[in-house]
Amino acid sequence: MTEGSMPARPLAAGAVAGRGGDGVAALPVGLAGALDGFTDHLAVERGRSAHTVRAYHGDVAGLLGWCARVGVADLRDIDITVLRGWLGRQAGSGLSRATMARRVASARAFTAWAHRRGLTDVDAGDRLTAPAVHRELPGVLTRAQADAMLSAAEPTGSAAAAPRGGPEGAVALRDLAMGWLFYATGIRVAELAGLDVSDLDEGRRTVRVLGKGAKERVVPYGVPADRALRAWTTEGRPQLAALPNGPALFLGVRGRRIDVRTVRAVVHRLVARVPGAPDIGPHGLRHTAATHLLEGGADLRTVQELLGHATLATTQIYTHVSVERLRSTYEQAHPRA
Repeated sequence: MTEGSMPARPLAAGAVAGRGGDGVAALPVGLAGALDGFTDHLAVERGRSAHTVRAYHGDVAGLLGWCARVGVADLRDIDITVLRGWLGRQAGSGLSRATMARRVASARAFTAWAHRRGLTDVDAGDRLTAPAVHRELPGVLTRAQADAMLSAAEPTGSAAAAPRGGPEGAVALRDLAMGWLFYATGIRVAELAGLDVSDLDEGRRTVRVLGKGAKERVVPYGVPADRALRAWTTEGRPQLAALPNGPALFLGVRGRRIDVRTVRAVVHRLVARVPGAPDIGPHGLRHTAATHLLEGGADLRTVQELLGHATLATTQIYTHVSVERLRSTYEQAHPRA
C-alpha cells in the first residue's frame, strides 16, 4: 500500500461540519482551530497579502482535510508519513511543479508555526523538500517598444483638450502616468493601486511604496514620469475625484481608488498599441524595468532594493533575461554566430 492510498478511518469525536481544501473530509475541532490560528498569524502577525493568505489557507485546509480523512485528529499525530501521503495524493492529480512547490511551502510554514506555538512536539514538515520549479524567462519590452508604448499613450486630439472639461482626457492622463510609473519604478500592480497622493514626493521625485509583508520602501522616478504624474494630479485627477480630499493617487472612472483588474486592463491596452510587442501586463513592465536597469549598468543589489525583493536570488532571474537577449542579438548580428 502506498502512502497516497492510506485507508480512510472514521472521524474522531468532535468533528465539525465543513470540508478541507481537497474536499474530502470535515475537520475535527482541534484541526479547525489550528487552521484559524495559522490564518490569523499570516494576516495579522506576518502581514501577508490577502492573496497569499487565501493561497496558504486553502493549501493547509487541504492538508488538514487529508489528516481528518486518514483519522488524524490531533496535530501531534501529524508526521512526515502523513505529510508525504497528502503530497502524494496531490502529485497524483496532475498538479504542476509550481503548485506542488507552493503546497510544500504552505505545509512547512504551518508545521513550523504549530511547533513554535507548542501545538506539536516536533516540526514534522522540516524534512519536506519542494520539487524543482522550471522558471520561464519573463517577456519584456525592448527599449524601443517601451518608448513606443509611452509615446502612444500620450493624449492626442480631443483627449488632449479634454482634461479640463471631461473624463476622456483625464483617463488618458491617468493611463500615461501609470505606464510611466510602472516603467520608471518597477513596482507591483497592487503597490501602484494602493498608492495615496501623499506617497508622492514631487520635490525629490520619489514614491513611498508599501510592499509585500507590509515592508515600506522609497523608490525614485525620473523626469518624464514626473511630468506625467504632475499632469495627472493637477489636471486629470480632479476631473475624476468623487471625494475632493480622497487619498488614492489613481482613480477609476467613478472616482474611487482604482482596482488591480482595471490597472491590468490598461497596461494590456497600452502594450497592444505597439506592433510586435509581447502581450504583457504590469508584471511584464516590472520585468522590463528591471532588465533595462541591469542593461544600463545597475548592480543586482540596487535592483533588489528598487523592486522590494526579500532575497537577491529572486532578482537574479533578470540577469538571465539580459543574457538571453544578448545572445539573441549576437546570433542575429555576428557573421559566425
